[in-house]
Amino acid sequence: MKTRTLVIGDIHGGLRGLQQVLERAGLQPTDRLIFLGDYVDGWSESAGVIAFLIGLQETNTCIFIRGNHDTWCETWLERNYADPTWLFHGGKPTVASYGEYEEQKWKRHLNFFESMRDYYTDDMNRLFIHAGFSSMHGPGKEIYASNYSWDRTLWEAAVAMDKTLAKGSPLYPKRLKLFDEIYIGHTPTTDLGCGTPMNCANVWNVDTGAAFKGKLTVLDIDTKEYWQSDPLKDLYPDEKGRNND
Repeated sequence: MKTRTLVIGDIHGGLRGLQQVLERAGLQPTDRLIFLGDYVDGWSESAGVIAFLIGLQETNTCIFIRGNHDTWCETWLERNYADPTWLFHGGKPTVASYGEYEEQKWKRHLNFFESMRDYYTDDMNRLFIHAGFSSMHGPGKEIYASNYSWDRTLWEAAVAMDKTLAKGSPLYPKRLKLFDEIYIGHTPTTDLGCGTPMNCANVWNVDTGAAFKGKLTVLDIDTKEYWQSDPLKDLYPDEKGRNND
């Protein structure tokens, strides 16, 4: 069976959406999975998402990118400090989802967060990163590591640029020339009125708004075929997710 490389957008505590979309994608043990971060915060099953992902590593090759919400959660798990900004932006249901977690499971989850990558580049010069980077020399030369999970300028540059520009043009953004393709999450495509993955220049945005009223997406990076869950608001009808942010 052919090995697929599947990239998964922001999950935000939506375990039901994650399980549903992987089923719809026909997940096989031969598939390699690259998750773009923000596994927690929003819907009520953040701890369940992390437990599911830990188990998924036993059947599939997985790469986990760290998102900004994951950094917040990791800090809470490590120091028992809940950043007020984090609590306001989806952290409260994450804290509740851990309830009375026993120490052994707590440590296992913390180890999982600590093992996440800031970014990943494959052997075909494709970059996978949660948000973006600002250095013209690539993420490896980034001065501020927080840009990996917070930067929106990379996506903004891709969206705003002239669609007729060839990659060899001197006007083509230098950051985008560094990689054949770039896969990101962090900024919902639904902000631009699009409920599916968006491609601008060589950047693919796979965050389709699952934290809010959108769907969770899985994209085959070779064929560009994609699968989506139901809207998370329908899978969690008694919850609001991050819709109060």
